Amino acid sequence: MHFVVCIKQVPEGTEVEIDEEKGILKREGVESKLNVYDTYALEAAVALKEEFGGSVTVISMGPPQAEAVIRESYMLGADEGYLLSDRVFAGADTLATSYTLASAIRQLSDADIIFCGMQTTDGDTAQVGPGIAELLGLPHASYVKRLCTLEADAIILETDMGDGIESLKIELPCLLTVTNEINQPRLPSFRLKQGTKNRPVTIWDHQALVGAKQGYFGLDGSPTQVERIFPPPKSQEQVIWQGTPFELSQRMCAKLRELKYI
Repeated sequence: MHFVVCIKQVPEGTEVEIDEEKGILKREGVESKLNVYDTYALEAAVALKEEFGGSVTVISMGPPQAEAVIRESYMLGADEGYLLSDRVFAGADTLATSYTLASAIRQLSDADIIFCGMQTTDGDTAQVGPGIAELLGLPHASYVKRLCTLEADAIILETDMGDGIESLKIELPCLLTVTNEINQPRLPSFRLKQGTKNRPVTIWDHQALVGAKQGYFGLDGSPTQVERIFPPPKSQEQVIWQGTPFELSQRMCAKLRELKYI
């Protein structure tokens, strides 16, 4: 079995610079981390590899510094990693991102299950995973919370439909986006860190994606554009009240009435 996991490097905090002209975040040089939902996707793939055999490949799109999350994935059990890094890919919306990742996965050719986190903490769209599946013509399920049985040609799982849990049997190859209920991600292994420190990360630019159309990449290939992006205003005001519980509750009620909350 060959398991492919799409991962993303996201800003670690809220202090990020914004390119207001292009409507995108400036990611280079920003303290970053592996998207938390992708850790559940990676754990699902590694656990299946350990139970049924096979290999785990991770793939990410981002600036050169995104190599760090691929190396982190090696410490979590991944076997091979690809970084799609090219100025041509910059500024992609969810469709252009899906197209770029799908083009790269097509190069791998033999993926049995593609895993994605259900969303990213910087975008929260939950669109890229299903977009990849549609572009590859694969069956897919979103918000998967449990993997029940892996068969030779299908997987049985449970997915959270919002108003209930649905059991599905999906033929392989397929794509799954997983929730944070599916497992408990393992901690990075120091042994694997030492053992994989010289393991290469394959870097692909747009020319490496044979058959892909450059006009579908990045900002130029994005049919949607952000009209305006800005950091939320911060309030530094802080007031400390002292008094008995009765006095504080009375004062709180008065303040809520003043603000027209009650």
